[in-house]
Amino acid sequence: MEMVARATMEVDALSHDGKVRLGDEVFAAQPNLLGSILVLARMGVNMPEVEIGLQVLFVAFLAMKRSPHRWDVVTMDLQEACMERMTARMRFNDGLPAELAAKVVTQFHTEHPERYLLAYVYGYLGEHDLLKVRTDAEKSLLLAVLNLVECIAAVNAKPAEA
Repeated sequence: MEMVARATMEVDALSHDGKVRLGDEVFAAQPNLLGSILVLARMGVNMPEVEIGLQVLFVAFLAMKRSPHRWDVVTMDLQEACMERMTARMRFNDGLPAELAAKVVTQFHTEHPERYLLAYVYGYLGEHDLLKVRTDAEKSLLLAVLNLVECIAAVNAKPAEA
């Protein structure tokens, strides 16, 4: 939790030029994660909402960078696999009675390997009124940032070598 909070404060304090430099760093280390957010502009997501996706990516990246782990590059294949798992889970939950669905969602969140990052994402999207999914663009943004968290959770995090 502390790493996500620190990363949030760090990103919030960056100037425009600082965010551009951080974007370059993300591109060098995790180009597919950056691409998954930038492509949203071609999918009808307006630039202020793309910037929301970038904010989430930057916070996630700095939290990863500050962690004591070495993170493998998230591949396009991993992104696709995570998206398939996430959408399958969403479809499964849709068919459940409300009470059971709520329990499944709660269990998913409490057992998630990146639960603090996931909580940050839901909170940040909620602050920007983007959890209601009123348009296809909002749906694309929501899926992209949630998939970003799933990819980070799925990528092979290894303890840093001494």
